Amino acid sequence: MNKEITFEDLGFRDYKEVWEYQEERFQEILDIKIQNRRTGSSLPTPNYFLFVEHPHVYTLGKSGDVTNLLVSEQQLSQRGATFYKINRGGDITYHGPGQVVGYPILDLDNFFTDIHKYLRFLEEMVILTLADYGLEATRSKGETGVWLDVGTSKARKICAMGVRASRWVTMHGFALNVNTDLSYFDLMIPCGIQDKGVTSLSRELGRHVPMSEVKTRLKAHFSKLFEVGASEEQAPQ
Repeated sequence: MNKEITFEDLGFRDYKEVWEYQEERFQEILDIKIQNRRTGSSLPTPNYFLFVEHPHVYTLGKSGDVTNLLVSEQQLSQRGATFYKINRGGDITYHGPGQVVGYPILDLDNFFTDIHKYLRFLEEMVILTLADYGLEATRSKGETGVWLDVGTSKARKICAMGVRASRWVTMHGFALNVNTDLSYFDLMIPCGIQDKGVTSLSRELGRHVPMSEVKTRLKAHFSKLFEVGASEEQAPQ
């Protein structure tokens, strides 16, 4: 099993461009697994973790309802935003400046073959990161992502999640609101959940939070949870 991970910070990139890049990495891992199965070989499969920040974009998962987008694509365009239907689970999600987006592209055969455990570990990574800032975040029963004040009238989501997996290879991931312009969430029903709000790390702390600092903390918690053997850093291309 290869528990080494290549971390890549892609900087500020268009959603479709990064989606295609994810697909290339995803297919690379699948091709090696298929070759190993056909030939009886045991070539190691790589693992990647992409950090990125996107321009304003709304994405709708396979199980999503387009009516959860409350404006037309023309109105989105007027706000400088785009819209894509994509191949992950979940409903509608917003990505934009000030948000740390992470796409782990892992061969779970290198770690554990349990997609529910994988999602819980991603949530735990974010929960531990928020705890570093003095925030008590939790899960919300029956809902993905990470939340604050669950079970109260002030319940609000700070991190969305949606993944795709095939042959135990993952793609897509999480979006943590750090310094996000939350007004863009008013244009949709976040993840199809009508009775809860959204928030950001900067709103909760009352100050701007360095994105690089958050990514460093996320990476550290991820590496510990997944028992990463070694890691390699790649700068933005």
